[in-house]
Amino acid sequence: MSQELLRIVENIARDKNIDKESIFQDLESAMVSAVRKHFGAPPESEITVHIDRKSGQITAFKDGEEIDIRRLGRIPAQTARQVMIQKLRANERESIYTEYVQRKGEIVNGVVGRFEGGVLVVNLSNRVEAILPKSEQITGETHHPGERIRAMILEVRDTSSQVKIVLSRTHPDFIRRLFELEVPEVSEGTIEIKALAREAGYRTKIAVDSTDDKVDPVGACVGVRGSRIKNIVDELGGEKIDIVPWSDSSQVFIANALRPAKVSEIAICFELGRATVVVAEDQLSLAIGKHGQNVRLAARLTGWDIDILTPSEYNREVERLTSCISQIEGMDDAFVDKLLALGIISVLDLEEVGKEPLVEELKITEEQALRIIQKAETAAKEAAAEEKLTQAEGLLLQEKSRSERKRKS
Repeated sequence: MSQELLRIVENIARDKNIDKESIFQDLESAMVSAVRKHFGAPPESEITVHIDRKSGQITAFKDGEEIDIRRLGRIPAQTARQVMIQKLRANERESIYTEYVQRKGEIVNGVVGRFEGGVLVVNLSNRVEAILPKSEQITGETHHPGERIRAMILEVRDTSSQVKIVLSRTHPDFIRRLFELEVPEVSEGTIEIKALAREAGYRTKIAVDSTDDKVDPVGACVGVRGSRIKNIVDELGGEKIDIVPWSDSSQVFIANALRPAKVSEIAICFELGRATVVVAEDQLSLAIGKHGQNVRLAARLTGWDIDILTPSEYNREVERLTSCISQIEGMDDAFVDKLLALGIISVLDLEEVGKEPLVEELKITEEQALRIIQKAETAAKEAAAEEKLTQAEGLLLQEKSRSERKRKS
């Protein structure tokens, strides 16, 4: 009996990943409850139970007198069993929580178990289940029971009844961890992922840098004939990944982030946190991307608001700004050049910036700055009116064209 008890404790400790000493203490506590119930002992009664850790021998005392715990009968045994089950479940829950809370942010492998509504239940082991909520599933992906799946541990919560492990395949850090697994230079720290922007299931932009001049960060991430990046793309179900070089220069980094589009010119306004990027007409659709995705991800990657303009649009804005400034006494083209150097390329920018930066950066008087802002506000309203008129004329032409086609048909 004693040796069998030791074997049971050993098996529970191994299967449930629970400390053996904790199990012994729980058994002793459960037996104390059983003895107290059997004798109807009041709370002040001194009851002790000890299990020898080496022999498995059980000794019990009530108010200093030894009792034979085996003679207590069936009901106390059931009491001990129920108490033990409750304590084991609590210990197992604590063990699971302790293990997985330390693994938060890691990628884990699991097997798809079942669907509960839109939530995917994933078996991480024979004793641990996790959930992959609908919001953390990649759009367009389908999963089937029995299928192996990889995901990142997003959150671990200890509730009263169970440990809730939440997984994610859409979080940007899921991409980061995949690169650490597939690219040794990333896990070793030779290549650093400096920034990452993602629209899960569609496209990701990732900026990388190298601490070793001999290592090409982009080439290392792509791998020979694209082998490394292919493994990551396959894991993500074909999600497009743009890997671009990081740069301390905001202008260079923004240009890199907008790839595959080629940038002609960039004007940065630190006051507004905005970059105005000029691209050729044939690069415009590339720079903006489908549904604005390329410029949107580039903006999130770099941390700058990005406006994309063609050369003709840029020139029109600068001409309007020049015309506005020329109407103010004492202001000339040289002052316009100073504004352009600050990244202010339109009357709208000038209106938004306000007077303080003009006084501080361009060393003009507050009165001059106020006149400039007032002129810019007037010019901005005129520009908005022109824009509305142009849009109205465009709609009128479209309607006329449709009417013409109907008449001919």
